[in-house]
Amino acid sequence: MLMRTDPFREFDRLTQQVFGTGTGTGDRPAAMPMDAYRSGDDFLVHFDLPGIDPETIELDVERNVLNVRAERRTPAPEGAELLVAERPTGTFTRQLFLGDTLDVDRIDASYEAGVLTLRIPVAEQAKPRRIQISGGDGGRRQIGG
Repeated sequence: MLMRTDPFREFDRLTQQVFGTGTGTGDRPAAMPMDAYRSGDDFLVHFDLPGIDPETIELDVERNVLNVRAERRTPAPEGAELLVAERPTGTFTRQLFLGDTLDVDRIDASYEAGVLTLRIPVAEQAKPRRIQISGGDGGRRQIGG
C-alpha cells in the first residue's frame, strides 16, 4: 500500500494562500501536488512539476521511503529587473512511505508535459495465488481465487 504523511501540509497550504509561496533559500520547500491510484498490478503516482528541468529531479528510496526532490529556477537572467514573480521557484520535495507490498526495486519513472509519473509494481509475494491442497485420498484440488 501507499501511504503519505506531511503533518504541516494543510498549514503550508493555508500559508501559501495568504502570503504566497516563499522562494528564499531558507524557506520550507514547496509542496508538489500528486495523485496516486492502483491500476492492475501497479501503483501509479503523478506529481505536478510544471517548468521543472528534468535534470533537477532526484528520486531515491531508503527503507521503503521514497523521496522526490526537484528544483525550479527563475528564467530571468542574472541582473534582470523583475517586474512580476508569481511562479514559485526553489526546491520542491515530497516524501512517500511505501508499504511492504510494493516492489521498490522496480520503480519506473518518466517525466512528460510537466508531470512526473512513477509506476510502482505490486511485489510478487503480495499478489494472490492458488495453493494446492492434497486430500487424504491422494487427490489434489485447488482452493482460492
